[in-house]
Amino acid sequence: MNKRAFGTEGESAARDYIVSKGGKILEMNFRRPSGEIDIIAKMRKTILFIEVKRRSSLRFGRPSEAVDPRKQAHILRTAMLYLQENGLEDAPVRFDIIEILPAGVNHIENAFDATGMY
Repeated sequence: MNKRAFGTEGESAARDYIVSKGGKILEMNFRRPSGEIDIIAKMRKTILFIEVKRRSSLRFGRPSEAVDPRKQAHILRTAMLYLQENGLEDAPVRFDIIEILPAGVNHIENAFDATGMY
């Protein structure tokens, strides 16, 4: 399986996971010049901006470790554009990471905010 198909399969698994938890998918692969957000979903009244990372093993570390401050900044800027374009500037938001691993799904809620990783 090529890298792109591997990632797409991971995003599909993350989408299915969010839906199984009661979330509604608003956008997949939302792209703007500032970056891309893998999944934008709504859970109750909160807008979730989700970065999906998939690895076939932990040999090179956890998938979430790839979401460094630079990547977070791209996600934050892109999220602000999404909120502005959709008149949702006042909506509660959350930035999550979903790791897709051979052992299953690991959902990291509130993985980072406008000030960086927790």
